[in-house]
Amino acid sequence: MSARLRRGFFDRSVHEVAPDLIGALLLVNGVGGRLVEVEAYHQTDAAAHSFRGPTERNAVMFGPPGFAYVYRSYGIHWCLNFVCERKGSAGAVLIRAIEPTVGLATMRRRRGTSDQRLLCSGPGRLCEALGVTGTQYGLPLDASPFAIFARSGAVDVVAGPRIGITKAADLPWRYGEKGSRFLSKPFPAVAAAAYRST
Repeated sequence: MSARLRRGFFDRSVHEVAPDLIGALLLVNGVGGRLVEVEAYHQTDAAAHSFRGPTERNAVMFGPPGFAYVYRSYGIHWCLNFVCERKGSAGAVLIRAIEPTVGLATMRRRRGTSDQRLLCSGPGRLCEALGVTGTQYGLPLDASPFAIFARSGAVDVVAGPRIGITKAADLPWRYGEKGSRFLSKPFPAVAAAAYRST
């Protein structure tokens, strides 16, 4: 297995961390898979929860990097984010989709579906499949229940506009594995040349 990612990995620009996460293995209590889609957010970005400054809800985003920021979207779905950048900078990567590979039976039971493509394609589905809730808010990403391992081998990463937002919607801060059938939404064909990573 590849090297486990430590908190120092996240102590960089959110725009460096986000594409570097594509192809990494994410496990929560031993259940998970390969990261295939993420989105970057930063406090200078009007769509970020940190844009208007620290609150009780987003406090962990302003702390040191390498911790989990978990929030509830529309009071329904949990969303998992990885806090990045130096303390006070408030950057985070939203985990949008994984290719499920470990603990499939558990994920199918939690999600109530046997369709592997739909287990973790979207931040809400992903959190339900992995058992992520508000109890993981503020926990370190390099300790239980989290385990994140660096990608191995080359990954073709594409970039495009983020999904489901109205502010700063044109910024190409969504990153994904080109051609993955586990994406929450395909990238436009023009995005194929927007970003490359190995």
